[in-house]
Amino acid sequence: MDATLSYGLPRINRSGTLLEGIALWGELKPQLTFEAIFDRAMTYCDWAVGKGLLAIRSHVDVCDPRLLAVEALLEVKKRVASYLDLQLVAFPQDGVLRSPGALANLERALELGVDVVGGIPHFERTMADGAESVKLLCERAARRGLRVDMHCDETDDPMSRHIETLAYHTQRLGLQGRVNGSHLTSMHSMDNYYVSKLIPLMAEAQVSAVANPLINITIQGRHDTYPKRRGMTRVPELLAAGIPVAFGHDCVMDPWYSLGSGDMLEVAHMGLHVAQMTGQEAMRACFRAVTETPAAILGLEGYGLAPGCNADFVLLQARDPIEAIRLRATRLAVVRRGRVIARTPGATVSLYLPGRPESTAFQH
Repeated sequence: MDATLSYGLPRINRSGTLLEGIALWGELKPQLTFEAIFDRAMTYCDWAVGKGLLAIRSHVDVCDPRLLAVEALLEVKKRVASYLDLQLVAFPQDGVLRSPGALANLERALELGVDVVGGIPHFERTMADGAESVKLLCERAARRGLRVDMHCDETDDPMSRHIETLAYHTQRLGLQGRVNGSHLTSMHSMDNYYVSKLIPLMAEAQVSAVANPLINITIQGRHDTYPKRRGMTRVPELLAAGIPVAFGHDCVMDPWYSLGSGDMLEVAHMGLHVAQMTGQEAMRACFRAVTETPAAILGLEGYGLAPGCNADFVLLQARDPIEAIRLRATRLAVVRRGRVIARTPGATVSLYLPGRPESTAFQH
């Protein structure tokens, strides 16, 4: 969220690649101000709530020693608390070992009140450094009793296997149920034999996964001619093994992705297509991947439709989850703790037919 709505600053990502996006972010960081980060993030929160989001987990870069982004988003978190649960991840964007002072900055961010420990092991200088970063970060999370959410193996390289290390340290440190691997796109390129070993390890360690369909399909496969890899992780196979899989948006108009509106039904729609999950139950699983499953990964309390749960819900103009995804259904009302905080008029279509004196209007 510290990067959201910064598209075009300081320049446009001409190649559209992950690495140019990271380089662009590095160019922008010295120009960032508290006010600019705060204003953009608040604007995005308004967009998100209008689209029915009542909880967000956002990574925030801690490699800037000023920690401007951390301070700005902690202030955003306070300001939006009455209508949005904002969970922040201390994210060493440039590598916790690769970037000087990043580990100390991450510790400072956690002291300031950031909720979750993040990492990016595949961006460290070597595979060994990547594995060491996973170990260090998981140990810090275990000492503090915090959750972990790492950008893990966001690459087409099938030899990027840091999710295996993440699963190992999750189990070693007793972090089961508190650790998530985001992206995991290298799994799309791994051979089936290795994956047949990896997925059971993840299930045993109770590590969850977040795929990001919009950005994964955009960023991955850039070095391919044809056939091109889709890049998104193996969602159906992970689900079949009992691993919780959520869909994330990841980027909205930033150095990595020039599109996006905070619409999680758009994300579910893309995920359904990329993963070829067009069976009836599979499509319902994609709906759960933007509702129930992420709520569990975030550890939200009082979530659900049962007596005693918070009176939080989104009223969709659809008859069932499949229709909601198909139509990217209008969010008629967004309710937080029993109070309507956003409304959108229902979608209608007017037909003007030859020989018909009056138009016919109907709702989708």
